[in-house]
Formats: sequence, C-alpha cells, structure tokens
Amino acid sequence: MRDICAAASVPQGSFTNHFRSKEAFAEEVLDRYFDYLKELVRQALSDQTLTPRQRLKRYLDIITGKLERDRWRIGCLIGDLSLEASSQSKPLRERLHAIFQEWRTLFASCIAAAQSAGEVDSKFDATELAEFLLASWEGAILRMKVEQGPAALERFKTIVFETVFKLPGTFAVSRPQHTARIGHRYPRRATSETRGWRRPAGQAIGSKS
Repeated sequence: MRDICAAASVPQGSFTNHFRSKEAFAEEVLDRYFDYLKELVRQALSDQTLTPRQRLKRYLDIITGKLERDRWRIGCLIGDLSLEASSQSKPLRERLHAIFQEWRTLFASCIAAAQSAGEVDSKFDATELAEFLLASWEGAILRMKVEQGPAALERFKTIVFETVFKLPGTFAVSRPQHTARIGHRYPRRATSETRGWRRPAGQAIGSKS
C-alpha cells in the first residue's frame, strides 16, 4: 500500500478514507481491469466483418499482441488473483467467480452464433465451450509467463481451432507417423545375399538360373 500511495502522491493514511480494506481496494482494481477487458472482448466479438469463429480467433490474437508488448512477463490480472487470493479471501473469490460468469457469457454468445452458422460443431453446449476456452486460455497465459515466450499461446490457438473449434467437415492437420501400425509392413532391408543382385535379362520371376 505504501508504494501505491507514493505513486498516487497521497498520504498513506488517506487510503482508509477511500477503501475500507485491502480487499475492497483489490475489488476496485479488478472491476476496472475487467471493464477494460470487456471492451476488448466487445471490439473483437462484435466485428461484423468477420464470421463468429473468426471473431474468437481475433480476440485471442489481440490479447497475444498485448502480452507481446509486455515481453510475455505480465499475464492476466484475473488469472493471477484467482491463483493468489481466491483461497485467502472469500469476497475476492466471490467477485472472481462473478467475473468469470459474466466473461463466459460474452464468449458463449459468440460460440452459439458460430454453431448456428455451421462453423462450430453443436455437440457441446456453447456455455460449456466458453468455460473450456477461458480456462484453457488462462492456463496458457500462466505457462507463457513461466517461459517468457509465446509458444504456449500459439500452441493453444493452433490445437483448439483444429479440434474443438474446427470447421465441421474438415480434417485436422496430419502429423508424421513415427510408429508402425499393427499389420503394416515395411519393405525388407537388403541382405548380403540380395544386395547388389540383379535378375538376368529375360529371366522370369521365380525361375532358377
């Protein structure tokens, strides 16, 4: 709190005049951060020049760009506080829970639109898919902070749009197979007897010389 008051150029005692507790201050910070984040969500998910599925990708790309400008060292305040404060403060845990519910609603609406447009399979409920998207994305951001690089984010985006959010009727990108399938036969390796051997011209297969 001392650092915050110093940055704001106010006496430290003034803090209690504005906030009844540190938790109340943290909730105010969360609300302001979430307002900022919701504006980013609306900008991406309401872009009518893109299809619903493309809007989902656009949002993740926007956030990736912002994380890159912070050199991959600063993640999501909502995710950070969920890890650090939710087990210690009931009011913060309840506020974070409400934020995630509101957050998923924005994505569920876009996912439902993508399902109606035939861009995303309707096997799963849109709200459940929104929960999965947010939880997995937050996990990728945490891994990004550890690695201080974009690999976890790009891996998540590639996999999720080739599996859960892939266009119906399309196939995932094929990967090289490094193990033999059961029953699959590979050409025999040359032996000392067959290496360099050539069938004489005119000799039929199976005939003896």
